[in-house]
Amino acid sequence: MSVRFGLSEGLTLRPLLLATAATLSLYAALRSAPAADVPQSPPGAAAAVQLIERLGLHVAPQPVRERPGWRSPRIVLVDPELHDLLPQLQQAVPRAKLIEVSAASPRELAAADAAIGVCSADVLSKARQLQWIQWSAAGVEPCVQQPSVRERHILLTNLQRTMGPSMAEHVMGMMLLLSRHLDYFLREQQQAHWAQEGPRPQLADLEGKTVLVVGLGGIGTEVARRAHGFGMRVIATRASGRTGPDYVSYVGLPDELLKLANEADFVVNCAPLTPQTTEIFNEEFFAALKPGAYFVSVGRGRSTVTADLIAALKSGRLAGAGLDVVDPEPLPAGSPLWHAPNLIITPHVSADTPFADEQRNAVLVENLRRYAAGEPMLSVVDVERGY
Repeated sequence: MSVRFGLSEGLTLRPLLLATAATLSLYAALRSAPAADVPQSPPGAAAAVQLIERLGLHVAPQPVRERPGWRSPRIVLVDPELHDLLPQLQQAVPRAKLIEVSAASPRELAAADAAIGVCSADVLSKARQLQWIQWSAAGVEPCVQQPSVRERHILLTNLQRTMGPSMAEHVMGMMLLLSRHLDYFLREQQQAHWAQEGPRPQLADLEGKTVLVVGLGGIGTEVARRAHGFGMRVIATRASGRTGPDYVSYVGLPDELLKLANEADFVVNCAPLTPQTTEIFNEEFFAALKPGAYFVSVGRGRSTVTADLIAALKSGRLAGAGLDVVDPEPLPAGSPLWHAPNLIITPHVSADTPFADEQRNAVLVENLRRYAAGEPMLSVVDVERGY
């Protein structure tokens, strides 16, 4: 049966067209409008996804809202060193109160839900409601050494991988400086001496050499990538297993360190500081090295026995070393390290670049947003393992 709308049936054409247009307009509006119960992507979500993929950040399998005691934070304590980042952090949690810890009152400390870059025993003893700590570096030993972090099951996240690219470039710079003896030529330059002939150090290439990366995590992987790009053979150790990227020829477990050290022309320490990695670069390690090898450390100073390193340099067993980390820090003026031969020291600055700061800040802001929204967190630390 057909239905006809005619003027003779009491309807005029204009009202009918207007009604139809209004219906279609409403339908189009409903189709384009977001449903109230469908969560929308937050501003910067695409950039966050790109950052996670580019750095290979680990995303927790469960939303943080499922943790006992979680609530969207009301008070967040912030390290004063992050003062310039406060506007971005505040934008991520507009309903929370962000307070630099040095300015927090006793009442604010007691009510704090979260902390960024703050993990001292004094603050933890007063901030009894604290549920989450975002550490502002990759190494978390200042936090995992606090008994209350473990006892109270405080969620701990760090900045693993964010500084890896910058630190890896620092490593490559040290390897080139040592193998090309650039320090020698700089000294000759300062004396206006053209050191082309006569006794001078023998230059060496990186291509074809073997580098052992100790600690194939975020930093170690970036070192391995760049060393492979220089044509080096890359071998490594890691505590979590034998898997690694294609450009790493062999991944061994920590108990293979001495065996692999004998194959290496360069050894790079990228390991976190744990009970298992404390003082692993000792007399036995340096004796196991291939004669004339180089040692570079950007991990932690306490992984190396200073006296044993100096002895290896003086004996010539080590051709040279580059340290961005030492024990203690800052290095006292009277330390014999200052006068050790063929040694380059930088004052823990390998990650002090604008690019590293940009990546670090992006993860700090994104993790704060995620915590407030109850979403899965980035870079959750295994407190028992220490990284």
